[in-house]
This record gives sequence, structure tokens and C-alpha cells, in this order.
Amino acid sequence: MDLTWLSPILLVPALAGCLYALTAAFLAGRFSATPAPEFAEGADRPSVTVLKPLCGLEPNLFDNLATFCAQDYAGPVQIVFGVQSVGDPSIGVVRRIEAAFPALRIDLVVDARQHGSNRKVSNLINMSDAIANEVVVLADSDMVVRPDYLTRVVAELSAPGVTGVTCLYHGIPADRGVYAQLSALAIDVQFLPNVVMGTALGLAKPCFGSTIAFTAASLAKIGGFATFKDDLADDYAIGEALRGLGGRVAIPNFTIGHTCVDTAIAGLWSHELRWNRTIRNVDPAGYAGSIVTHAFPIALIAALMPEAGATALGVAALALACRIILSMRLERAFGIGPHPYWLLPIRDILSFANFSWSFVSGAVTWKGHDYRVVADGTLIPEGNLGQDAESPTV
Repeated sequence: MDLTWLSPILLVPALAGCLYALTAAFLAGRFSATPAPEFAEGADRPSVTVLKPLCGLEPNLFDNLATFCAQDYAGPVQIVFGVQSVGDPSIGVVRRIEAAFPALRIDLVVDARQHGSNRKVSNLINMSDAIANEVVVLADSDMVVRPDYLTRVVAELSAPGVTGVTCLYHGIPADRGVYAQLSALAIDVQFLPNVVMGTALGLAKPCFGSTIAFTAASLAKIGGFATFKDDLADDYAIGEALRGLGGRVAIPNFTIGHTCVDTAIAGLWSHELRWNRTIRNVDPAGYAGSIVTHAFPIALIAALMPEAGATALGVAALALACRIILSMRLERAFGIGPHPYWLLPIRDILSFANFSWSFVSGAVTWKGHDYRVVADGTLIPEGNLGQDAESPTV
């Protein structure tokens, strides 16, 4: 079969990807320089409840949670932790947090009820009755924040026309292992610039589990967390509901940290596949179009075609150079890194393979449970769990 025609065709999206990377680098700098809203001097701060759903003993869990407890926020703060089993080992970490921050109001909800296929949302439904304050900030357990985090998020939420706030995030390897570093690179040089590009061009309206802030009144208006009990992309769905109240979901000009804990290729592949399939369900056209972000592996495939010549290898080298420029720009814009540039070729090839495989089926593994994802993004437990979804699950 004559495949000599394929190489020049593949070089078109590869070159488009080079342009994409340079544009994203420019937009990242512009985004980080956007002026941020601030509280007026002497103004009262609204009271805040931080929701932290937990499941199991994650690496660095105490340190991650402690950053949310050590906030320089001039207003009442409540932290609500939630687990779904009396034997969950994260309870021991919560007890250590209580001892380390005795002046902080901390509530622990242990409730095994399962309300739908999304176990995290079921946990949040069980935690809801403990919310005591005006503003609710929901954040995943693997996030790391600076002491001014609450002040900046709540100030953003207080701006006119804002009904919700979410935060960009960057990767923090939990150790020096190669898989944790590859996981962090996926966030920093793929997810982060893609979101900056999408929002700058008006092509995306994201909302992330890293942070979702809203008022308790808004939560009631959108029907509470029960509305999202079967959604895979619960964070995106919450954002859509908050926009439906007539406002926008703001994204502050800073990033928070996401602890990357992968120690093996299987775990890295599995959770990235779940992320990719979530994005594919939320925005199938945009996800398919994101193939241009894989410029380096596409150029390598072009170079393997018959009679490809040196041009394809030159484009591959250009794509890698653009990726490095993007990484350096992100480091300066958001104060992250430095990145292990030697891993970028491996990272890009692995990402392209995962991207390609995400189209094969809708199966995902989440917190040790297997699901199928149907066209509207609903999670269907494999085997339907064989029980009533409302029955207690420990």
C-alpha cells in the first residue's frame, strides 16, 4: 500500500499544534496578569464552610488538608470532612487535623448512605446538613493551597455577576518518582494551557473539582448536590447549574496545587483515561479537535511514513521546542515548576496514546469501582451494583 501521501497530511495538524502551543504560551501570561477583585478595606468577610469529601488514606493527605485549615481569612471558617465508612482510614487524619487546629471549627460526617452512582456526590449529599455558613467552598482532598486562598476565592465570588468560582491547578509530584512527575506534567503542559486557551477564546466554560465556590443560597436554588448524583462530570454539571442562575463562573488569575501520587503506569493510565473520557463526554467536538495539541507524536508518525524525508523530523523537533517554550512560560506566569524537560517526549507520546484509546469505549475506573459512561455523561455501575442505589454502602 502506498502511504507516501500520508506524511505531508499529518504534518498539517502537527504544525497547527506548534502554533497552538505558542499561542497558549502568550495567553497564559496575559491570563495571569488579569487584575483580581479585592475586598474593600475594613469590609466584613462572609462566613465560609469548606467541604472536603474524603475516601481512603491518600499520600500527603494531612499536609494537603492542613493548607486549607491554615488560612489567613478575616471571617468565620468551618471545615466539614465527610467519609462513607466508619472504617475509612482518613478519619485518623481528620483527628490529627483537629488536634493541630484546635481553634478551628471542624465537623466530621460519617454516613454510609449511597444516593446514586457518583460516590463523591453521595458523600456531599450526606455532608450538606452540616453546612453552617453563607459561602460554600468545595475542594478535592488532593489540593494544596496558599494562606490567601480563601480570601482571593471569596473576593472573586463577591464580584458583580458571579454565581460561582473555580480554580485552575498545577501538578505537584508527591515524590521524585517518574510516574508522579509524568502525572504532574500532564496537568501543567496539557490541561492548564488547554483551559487557558479555551476560556480566552470563549470555547470553554469549565468548572473543576479543585475548587467550586458558591453561596449556600445558590446551592439550594440549583436543587442541592442531589441534582448531580449520577453525573461523571459532577464539577462541570455544578458549574452549568450555577451559570443557569444568571451569572458566570469566574476563574481567578492563580493556580492551586494538585498532588500527583502515581507510582505505576497502570494507575497513571487509568486516571488519565477517566479524565479524557469525562472531557470527551462534556465536549465531544472540542475534545476531538484537541488532536492538534499532540503535535510531537503526530510529527513522529509522519516521520515513520515511507519517503517522509527530513522535513517530518524537523517538524517533530519544532513541536518539542514549542512545548518547552510553553512550559517555561507557564512556570513564569503561575510560579510553578521547574519542569523535567527530558520527560516531555515521553509525556507527549503517552498522552497521545491515552487520547486515542479514550475513543475505544466508555469504561472508567474510579476509586476502585468500575463504571460505564453513557452518551449524556451518566455513570452506570458495572453490574448495576446488584442493589438499591439508596441503600447504605460501607
